[in-house]
Amino acid sequence: MKKTILTFGLISGAISSLVMVVVVPFADRIGFDRGPVIGYTSIVLSFLLVFFGIRSYRDNVGNGQITFLKAFAVGISITLISCVCYVVTWEVVYYNFLPDFWDKYGAHLVEKLRAAGASPAAIEAKLQEVAKYKELYKNPLLNAVLTFIEPFPIGLVITLISALVLRRKPQSQQEQSPLPAS
Repeated sequence: MKKTILTFGLISGAISSLVMVVVVPFADRIGFDRGPVIGYTSIVLSFLLVFFGIRSYRDNVGNGQITFLKAFAVGISITLISCVCYVVTWEVVYYNFLPDFWDKYGAHLVEKLRAAGASPAAIEAKLQEVAKYKELYKNPLLNAVLTFIEPFPIGLVITLISALVLRRKPQSQQEQSPLPAS
């Protein structure tokens, strides 16, 4: 079980991490509105490995059979490994290559609010909110927790769906016998 979980978890984590590393340097050109779409799409694609990991475990280790709970355990383990890879990548990228992330994001939000005709009070409130997040993200532990909760719910949903779809209960002895009962 460990080999399957590690293999599929690390591949899933590598996919989401690779996309992050490729997209983040171009965040200004991509835009803060399109960035999350690309990011969450890559997260969903990386979590397809949860499905394939459960199926691989069922077919290769479970002899074609797996209970929902075992499938869920395999899937959530793959999800956790993938999320940890995502968090570690973000921590490295954020602290080493994005020192002005919150300033740029705040400027983007202010620009959107001004274009929408927001009041100066609304703009100031949004700037205060951005300042709070900027302060929170200075703490690596809080940064890690907030980053972890980006992909984890998606992985949880994909794990639940995959475990439901892929579960196969063991057949009873009578059902397995190719000869008809007399």
